[in-house]
Amino acid sequence: MRNAERCGVSGFLCEVLFVAKNADLICRWFEEVWNQGRGETIHKMCAKDAIGYGQAQHGADIHGPEHFEQFWRTFRGAFSGIKIEIHDTIEEDDKVVARWTMTMTHTGPFLGLQPTNKRVSVNGMSIQRFKNGQIVAGWDNWDQLGLMVQLGAVPEPKFL
Repeated sequence: MRNAERCGVSGFLCEVLFVAKNADLICRWFEEVWNQGRGETIHKMCAKDAIGYGQAQHGADIHGPEHFEQFWRTFRGAFSGIKIEIHDTIEEDDKVVARWTMTMTHTGPFLGLQPTNKRVSVNGMSIQRFKNGQIVAGWDNWDQLGLMVQLGAVPEPKFL
């Protein structure tokens, strides 16, 4: 959806194109898919040929909405009360970056760990590329080591 508008900039006329905000779309994705647990949103917002990088273990890409839904169901089976708070979004062209914090409770098996019932918090950033209102690619970088430390799976590293 593009709307053109004429505006004055230093006495010159320029044409500004307004595109449906991808920042709004990434916020909708996190709110509906993660905070509300709405699996149907995955199929509405994720293109059939979408590729996800960095959501799961190193080197394991996610291909399409069905594969993402499998990852999502496994993760939600291990953690309840998931809440993602988006702190910042930066949008350029067809991509948007979101900086976020996820809090949740470990209530199911996860990577061989039995439930600890610990409330944990991890920080991350996501970049999503959109086309026609759907995600066609996503890159995630989140503190998986910090999560494992909070769950007691690995000792806390001491850098200072």
